[in-house]
Amino acid sequence: MTIPQPSKNEKERLDALKEYKLLNTQTAPDFNNITNLAANVCNMPIAFVSLIYKTNNHLLSCYGISLDKTPRDISFCTWAIQSHEKIYMVNDIHKSEIFKDSPIVKEYKVRFYAGVPLINPEGYALGTLCVYDHIPRKLTNVQCDTLVSLAEQIVSLLELRKKNHQLKNAENELIKRNKQLENFAHIVSHDLKSPLANITSLTRLLRDENVGNLNEDSLTYLDYIEESSYTLKEYIDGTLGYYKANKLLDKQKTDIYLKDFFEKIKEMLIIQQAVFEYPTEGIVKNINEAALTQIVLNLVDNALKYNTSERTKVRIEYKSLKNHHQFTIQDNGIGIDKAIQSDIFELFKTTGVKDREGKQGTGIGLATVKNLVNKMGGSISLESDIGQGSTFIFTVKK
Repeated sequence: MTIPQPSKNEKERLDALKEYKLLNTQTAPDFNNITNLAANVCNMPIAFVSLIYKTNNHLLSCYGISLDKTPRDISFCTWAIQSHEKIYMVNDIHKSEIFKDSPIVKEYKVRFYAGVPLINPEGYALGTLCVYDHIPRKLTNVQCDTLVSLAEQIVSLLELRKKNHQLKNAENELIKRNKQLENFAHIVSHDLKSPLANITSLTRLLRDENVGNLNEDSLTYLDYIEESSYTLKEYIDGTLGYYKANKLLDKQKTDIYLKDFFEKIKEMLIIQQAVFEYPTEGIVKNINEAALTQIVLNLVDNALKYNTSERTKVRIEYKSLKNHHQFTIQDNGIGIDKAIQSDIFELFKTTGVKDREGKQGTGIGLATVKNLVNKMGGSISLESDIGQGSTFIFTVKK
């Protein structure tokens, strides 16, 4: 039997074939319906899907025969992928100088072969969809067209499997990188906290031990150092909080009494002077209380800090929707410019406005809120005008 030589693009073809991650798979049940259909449409006793690698044909699916691979050098399919024909057909193998002495002919007593090359989008022939018979045959035009269509369907399935594999790899890589970033944030934050505490302490000590000895400029410089240390500490604490927030999602869901929940929020934020209105009746069922607490704390804290009214007001409402819990948090604060409202939920993006104590935010709190809301199957929106307060509406899935 004559053995065909590999084509000029054989290396590229083999590289393309490996991307489908199927060469170590003995069988692929996804393709069984196609081989069954090919055999029945063509009225053939044998059909299979093969991928042609270096030395073997890897059979992904077989009909009428039980094999997982065959030697490439005696394969009809090797000739089929190098024929550049839409369908490669040998009507009577006994009359073929190429195949009449093939071990396959003797062992399986085949007399007819038809194979359609599986051409991927890059133009590489990966293998074949083929049928065999024990008698000389000819295929009708309808049978030929059907085999070609089925081969195209196989290629589509192969491409889908490859894309799914690539997506899985990308997902795993993203999880890995996020974990590395989280570990990095913890390490850096921990290493920075101690020297920051030292700077703050030494600054205060220097001021206390030199009362009356420092001029106005020196005192101003010390204030700058202390304020910068405080700002950096806020960034560190916020960054840690952002990554720790994801762990809140692992907490079990529970039922909460609205009155008890918001009274706890009031105590945690030490709300005394502001008007704080919230639902005093009702139960929210099946919700992650830890994550909800983090969301509400961030939003209410902002409502209190970014408020210059004579009397701060914060009003909270709850609604039970068909598939979601909905919370509305409304304040009479300074409001947020519409030009930047689309950016405020991004990490480290701030409004550029200082709070009532003259401090500027880190841009981490609202990013944490959105991160939690999204991962709880909900969404968050903002309605605000400068000087008219803000209304945040967020939902979480039931």
